Amino acid sequence: MTVVSIRKLGDPVLREPAKPVTDFDAELHTLVGDLRETLSDSRGAGLAAPQLGVGLRVFVWSPKLFDGRGDLDHLVNPVLDFPDKEEQDGMEGCLSIPGVFLDTKRRMNVVAKGFTMKGDPVQVVGDGILARCIQHETDHLDGVLFIDRLAPEQQERWIATLRAADWFDESLMTKIKNSPHQ
Repeated sequence: MTVVSIRKLGDPVLREPAKPVTDFDAELHTLVGDLRETLSDSRGAGLAAPQLGVGLRVFVWSPKLFDGRGDLDHLVNPVLDFPDKEEQDGMEGCLSIPGVFLDTKRRMNVVAKGFTMKGDPVQVVGDGILARCIQHETDHLDGVLFIDRLAPEQQERWIATLRAADWFDESLMTKIKNSPHQ
């Protein structure tokens, strides 16, 4: 498995909806391995395939987020459901937008259904930080970034924060998208 360079804001692959996985083969196993290695190296909470330049509906999360089942750290072709309307506010960042952390509203509880890399159906029930991570990574699979969830009054703050980042390039400014997972 390999540590892969993480794509940054402005890369078109981050704004394209990812395609469903249809082949649960050695290439998918390699992709999940690369996602795990890259996530471990970056010390993030989660990482989606588009962040490595791969337009497939796959993501991994840090096993530390899921105390109940340390053997499960990835999801293929996720579909989210929300058992209630409870919300959480909290600081959120993204490995594709380094150094930017903003208060972001998410649902408190999530049920994610999908598959393992072997093609076995699986359901993940998460709350708190795990629910936040699952929603964040599923947004990546839909071409949505966490900055798209900010209220209009927060827009000026994140733009100022981005412009102050040493990696920022004005040509990276992208149109805000709405997440289908509200």
